[in-house]
Amino acid sequence: MKITKITPMFLDMYLIVKIETDNGICGIGESGAWGYLEPSGVAIEKFGRYLLGKDPLLIEHHWQYMYRFSHFRGSAIMGAISAIDIALWDIAGQHFETPVYQLLGGKVRDKARAYCHVFGETKADLVKGILDAKNEGFTAVGHLTPFLDEDRSEKYFKTHADKISDAIQTVEMYRDSVGNEVDLCIEIHRRLTPTEAVQLGRGIEQYHPFFYEDPITPDNFDEMAYVAEKINIPIATGERFTSLWEFQMALARNSVQYVRPDVCLVGGISGAKKIASLAEAHHVGVVPHNPLSPVSTAACLQIAASCPNFVLQEYPNGETIPPKSDMVEGLTVHDGRGFLLISEKPGLGIKLKENVEKLCPPVTREVVTRLHEDGSVIDQ
Repeated sequence: MKITKITPMFLDMYLIVKIETDNGICGIGESGAWGYLEPSGVAIEKFGRYLLGKDPLLIEHHWQYMYRFSHFRGSAIMGAISAIDIALWDIAGQHFETPVYQLLGGKVRDKARAYCHVFGETKADLVKGILDAKNEGFTAVGHLTPFLDEDRSEKYFKTHADKISDAIQTVEMYRDSVGNEVDLCIEIHRRLTPTEAVQLGRGIEQYHPFFYEDPITPDNFDEMAYVAEKINIPIATGERFTSLWEFQMALARNSVQYVRPDVCLVGGISGAKKIASLAEAHHVGVVPHNPLSPVSTAACLQIAASCPNFVLQEYPNGETIPPKSDMVEGLTVHDGRGFLLISEKPGLGIKLKENVEKLCPPVTREVVTRLHEDGSVIDQ
């Protein structure tokens, strides 16, 4: 079996790769480069020239060849490698007529507990989103910010006292709305300094968040360790990491209790599986990051199925409505009780629809960064 064609496809807000072979098997994968999909698409084309005519089953060899070919990497490059790796695993599963997870050692679970996204520009919107999720059977909600999902075009200003106290009261409101029937995954989106993160973390401990995600920017592992040492809430981080070695440094500093590898950014299924094993050695759980398309969800579930330390799967809203539902055949199924069913179909278990490019025309993410009232840039 030989690779005959590699095609990057910009579908809606996502970058998908399709890899075709001479025996008719076609694999798909996704890049998680997010705001840098265009350069990631170029990287896929570049790696594609190497892959033409190669055996698609030499997955680890191709991974090492692409990763070590040059000395400069980042999200665009790792997104491309990830997309290709996922597609190669998809091809391997179809070739051997088995799900990818079977090639990773087999299932350790039949379904994956999930949390769904909750968005809102007001507290009432967010509370409604939590209650809606509960009514749909979810036992956990995430992407749940105490700072609201305000438009980035609005300038930001609050006093320190107002910012911290209001955020604490907001988490209290979330907890009061559902009691202990729903776990709350508190998402900070890197908006705080280390000292602010400690203050807020201590303030919301009593509401028992499932985890406290990215309270500060992940650029400094020691600063995240500082926060983790001073609060009694598990830290979740890693969605911006692009390699196994970044996770190793975070784990070595005890700065993370739930790793958040993005299968479409950390080197695909190959990279994510290694990260999960590394975390297992530290008794750290795995919560795969997944704000992307149904292709990403299908890839994440291969990790969920095969990794004993998997804990919770991020499940973005909208997978059952267009345009996401127009992308693939074989969408992931929610069982109505908070779990995603793991497909038993070969490969990833999904296929791109024949007319997907017409159903999901590309949408470009423009550069929009939020500003403070004084004109400086803030994180959101």
